[in-house]
Amino acid sequence: MKNSLGNRIGVFDSGVGGLTVLRKLYRYLPQESILYFADTLRLPYGTRTKEEIILFVRQILDWMQSEGVKMVIMACNTSSALALETVQSEYDFPILGLIHPGAKGAVKAGKRVGVISTVATAKSNAYRDAIVEIDPKTQVWQMGCPEFVPLIEQNRIYDPYTKKVAQQYLKPLIEANIDTLIYGCTHYPHLKGVLSEILPSSVRFIDPADYVVRAAEKELELMNLRNHGLLLPTRFCVSGNSDDFAITSKQWLGFTPHVEKIHLPSSKVIELHNSTEIEINQHHLYAESLIA
Repeated sequence: MKNSLGNRIGVFDSGVGGLTVLRKLYRYLPQESILYFADTLRLPYGTRTKEEIILFVRQILDWMQSEGVKMVIMACNTSSALALETVQSEYDFPILGLIHPGAKGAVKAGKRVGVISTVATAKSNAYRDAIVEIDPKTQVWQMGCPEFVPLIEQNRIYDPYTKKVAQQYLKPLIEANIDTLIYGCTHYPHLKGVLSEILPSSVRFIDPADYVVRAAEKELELMNLRNHGLLLPTRFCVSGNSDDFAITSKQWLGFTPHVEKIHLPSSKVIELHNSTEIEINQHHLYAESLIA
């Protein structure tokens, strides 16, 4: 691990969703320096296979390791569900995911838990398994919500279509009479206003970001990794268009960040007519997922 003044905590997600975790870090660990990476070139992660996610996560972790991070938080539920257990033992710094901290918070909140997430996270049953392991009596309903991430990344949170989509996704959970809802994707807290209008007021929202940041605080203390030196400004990096990320993230950060474009080790890419870059060997797979 690179030794440098103010070693950073690495935080990564496929896009702006991880900013919900970043804001919790600002709140609870204000003395820590952060390296934030958004893999916008390859979002959404929710339509990817487990093998793809593990590959992407290793590429990101390799790069973060080269940048001297002292800890990494996977601010992405899909990565936490599909890759965390595989990669945790491969690196010499602690790597934290969202699933188990979020599950612990949900079990304390209620006994009829709904989980909204990407399709990949829902299919993995990661939240269900984690919750049942903690408390077998807790009932869990999972709902994959493939349209949420693209709508948030396109800054369409208050679009009437977004509310219509949310009503469709939440209907089975309302019918199941859930008392607790887990944001099973770090993008989804951005939709709290919309979701609150649809769900009964008695439903409690669980944001795993709250719990993973508390877990990070304990880990830093345990491993004597707390920052006692210079506080560095947050470094924002993306794999896709830096200007688009800066514009989209401003409303949640309260400022326009300086964003660097980083080239991770990857397959050859092509640029489509709409300026969306996508890995050439995944183009047809993603198109098929949109049609299905």
